[in-house]
Amino acid sequence: MTKNHPLEVTRVVCESVPDLPHASWSNALVVGQEVVLSGQTGHPATRNAAQAGSPLGAYEQTLVVLKKIQALLEAAGGGTHNILKLVVYVTDIADKDEVGRARRDFFGQGPYPASTLVAVSALVFPELRVEIDAIARLDVDLRDASLAKE
Repeated sequence: MTKNHPLEVTRVVCESVPDLPHASWSNALVVGQEVVLSGQTGHPATRNAAQAGSPLGAYEQTLVVLKKIQALLEAAGGGTHNILKLVVYVTDIADKDEVGRARRDFFGQGPYPASTLVAVSALVFPELRVEIDAIARLDVDLRDASLAKE
């Protein structure tokens, strides 16, 4: 955009997924019609479960994260049907099947967003197994998408 027509950027405010007062990042920004989400984790639910002696597995953590993403998108004026791309980080590649199962349970029949799954050596807290970031567009609805046939 030009100086005469700057692209509007809005920080998403979401009561259930608040930005931390000391954070040097935003959980989500709306840039024009695009919603860009920082990586989301299951924290603090994962820490609470681990301290209670019942740590959350990859399936449960994935569902917690997807619900946080959903809450942020709804606060931005959209929903999970607006997600174009997910990047999933796991600390153990063996968790990919449980992450996939959680995604199928969460999203239903699809069509599903584009996705990348990457194994990483660690996440910010030791009990975390899954982190997901997302890109969505408020002017795109995957519920209306049809898969092209070749």
